Amino acid sequence: MSSEAFFTLYSDLPRLGPGSDACTREALKRLTALPSAPRVVDLGCGTGRQTLVLAEALRTRILAVDLHRPYLDQLEREARARHLDALIETRQADMGALDLPAGSVDLLWSEGAIYHLGFGPGLRRWRPLLARGGQVAVTECTWLTDARPAEAVRFWAEGYPTMANIPENRSSAEAEGYEVVETFALPHSAWWDDYYSPLLERLERLRPSADAELREAFAAAEGETDLFRRHGDSYGYVFYLLRLREP
Repeated sequence: MSSEAFFTLYSDLPRLGPGSDACTREALKRLTALPSAPRVVDLGCGTGRQTLVLAEALRTRILAVDLHRPYLDQLEREARARHLDALIETRQADMGALDLPAGSVDLLWSEGAIYHLGFGPGLRRWRPLLARGGQVAVTECTWLTDARPAEAVRFWAEGYPTMANIPENRSSAEAEGYEVVETFALPHSAWWDDYYSPLLERLERLRPSADAELREAFAAAEGETDLFRRHGDSYGYVFYLLRLREP
């Protein structure tokens, strides 16, 4: 799938991956206490649906980082519409190579993006950014059962071969210097309501004028949604809530 076809299909969607405002708020609620004015960074923010929730809930300034400028433009428009623009700063940058000062972040947030770096390697790269007692909240696609349908295994072996289960990811986090505060799996509604359903609706709107590359993107999206419809009990996104371990 070409990047142009991907951005055409996924532009203007409520979310670029599984999640919900309710899940973001639930994760915030389950964290340990934050400073009164926490320094917050949202990495791989995409169009920033969760960034907006964080700004509304914490009433503190959020730095939202993504490589794709049109996503950040969309976030800025929505922040202005919600009168949250004074709380949200966007930055076009590589989330794996940030130039932020060491120890300058109290809460590092990332929904659906750490897989670009790998779960353990991503946590390793981000750890120096955290202040003493700093916390991390990330969602990661995760095996939820050992009874894995062969079709799902084949799909993820190609799409994300290092995908692990919850105990393995907990061990990876601990090996990188974190305490695991809590984990919870996102419900099926977090996949369908603001992600798959709008994606399939957009696909149908675009279908009449689609070229070959866009039709290839359609096939990939439809295959992914069909797989989740059949085998979504075997894998899903999990929120991992972590805290930097005291030395």
